Amino acid sequence: MISVIIPTLNEAENIVSLLQALQAMRQQGHEIIVVDGGSTDNTCALAAPWCDHSLQASKGRAQQMNAGAAIAKGSWLWFLHADSELPEALWQQFPEPLPASPAWGWFQVKISGSSALLRLVAAMMNRRSAISSVSTGDMGQFVSRDLFQQVGGFADLPLMEDIHLSKTLRKIQPPTVLSGPVITSARRWQQRGIIRTILLMWRLRLLYWLGVPAQRLQKSYET
Repeated sequence: MISVIIPTLNEAENIVSLLQALQAMRQQGHEIIVVDGGSTDNTCALAAPWCDHSLQASKGRAQQMNAGAAIAKGSWLWFLHADSELPEALWQQFPEPLPASPAWGWFQVKISGSSALLRLVAAMMNRRSAISSVSTGDMGQFVSRDLFQQVGGFADLPLMEDIHLSKTLRKIQPPTVLSGPVITSARRWQQRGIIRTILLMWRLRLLYWLGVPAQRLQKSYET
């Protein structure tokens, strides 16, 4: 079984389309878990008919995803952002059988929209992750439940929890990268501006690599 874990916060605009794309998978016996961090819109009501479990947790992706993982029954834990889009039957790319396969990894990513610059950004993201064995949450990270429990889940960080998990897991074994792609929303780049967003993320990752605590970086990310 694959357990899909989706953290949400005011995602009424996106959550139904993602959950609908997962229904064929659900009909095959896999489970969908939505973990809300205190939405003030109708995210929870919209999600409830389309998932197996809908629960509340403290705000923050790390805490929400850990809460979902705590009740998951699947051998695989698949963490998806609520604004993701999935090609049909993407889940069938998961390695099988589990014991003979790399126990963590991610999908290649595309960014929605037709911008040539965003296509370049996605290509750079895929290349960077392949070289570094470090992925981000919008790439649809997955990990076997046993390995996830072994490393203690996501670190309780306000951001960079995805990068921290990758760095922890790559010390244990190499990842597997599936062709996908997972399509992530362009809204972050559209809201801030593409170049500004690229420079911001490079700066934050550099500072994190240099040892600046994620708690200090959160303010720059949210402004």
